[in-house]
Amino acid sequence: MENKISSQKLINQLVEGLNSRQKEIILSRFGLGLAPKTLAELGKKYGITRERVRQIESISLKLIKKEADNNPVFKELINYFVKILKNNGFILRADKFLEEAKFLIFDLKENDLYFFANLTEDIQFYEEDKNYFSFYYLNKTNLKNIFNFIEQWVKFLKTKKQQVLAGEYHKLFESFVHSKKISEKIAVNYTSISKKIKMNSYGDIGLAEWPEINPKIIRDKIYFILKKQKKAMHFREIAKGINNLDLNKKIISTPTVHNELIKDKRFVLIGRGIYALKEWGYEPGTARDIIIKLLKKEGPMRAHDIVLAIQKDRFFKQNTILANLQNKNYFERLNDGTYKVKEA
Repeated sequence: MENKISSQKLINQLVEGLNSRQKEIILSRFGLGLAPKTLAELGKKYGITRERVRQIESISLKLIKKEADNNPVFKELINYFVKILKNNGFILRADKFLEEAKFLIFDLKENDLYFFANLTEDIQFYEEDKNYFSFYYLNKTNLKNIFNFIEQWVKFLKTKKQQVLAGEYHKLFESFVHSKKISEKIAVNYTSISKKIKMNSYGDIGLAEWPEINPKIIRDKIYFILKKQKKAMHFREIAKGINNLDLNKKIISTPTVHNELIKDKRFVLIGRGIYALKEWGYEPGTARDIIIKLLKKEGPMRAHDIVLAIQKDRFFKQNTILANLQNKNYFERLNDGTYKVKEA
């Protein structure tokens, strides 16, 4: 087929032999230029039962299939679809299939593609469920093998979590695919239909169940943002980062993020609403706590040096640190101008 064809023109040809009621039922049931309608909605319009609408739909599809069998454009179209699927390992996610098919059919829509696939036994459609995105495939034998490959890869990933999170996904995938003796391109296509494998906004790939890849609760999303930014952040910044990443369709409020930061021991307040990860070496504590720990470790120090040492890691204001040093219940100023922790 040298020139691109029109999906709408082909649909019009295929339904041309139907009466007006049959035509409307088919176009409405598949959403072909008309708003999709349920069996009940169509039954109410025509004053017939849902079962009768179903019967009319079934009869109409048989008539359309007979017309399609004699339509050279449709035959060429299905051959093109089959070729696409064969080139991709006998399967292709619905959105990607539509994208490739549009090279031939300029006005092809998602519902059009589904309609055409329903008119042939050569192509099957798998409806989206909790484990897989919707996709098209050629036969059930191939499908079983593809599902087995995906499950084996998922099982393997579970044993290699640390390596995957360290950035070795592609290296492990290449080795695994080689052992299965299939091309990497085809293997990537297979895994693309699975909801168990996910790429996050930073390009990290791993299992969707891992919070490091696909954080679901707010605390894990906070950890995810800080880990990826690799720096301390103000709680407002963290809230904005979570919402910008679209990790959750529902907008997460700043106060909610702040509350979670306070409750989770993984996060340490280092001054003025700014938080860091405890695993980076930060210990929780007030300005006074930090000064005490510093002086116990380093011995007596001058006020200026104490301020510089603490502000390397903490966002405490200079006046906050100096005010704490004046608390004679905890600190003592020596004759040489240095400060030490007051002995009990």
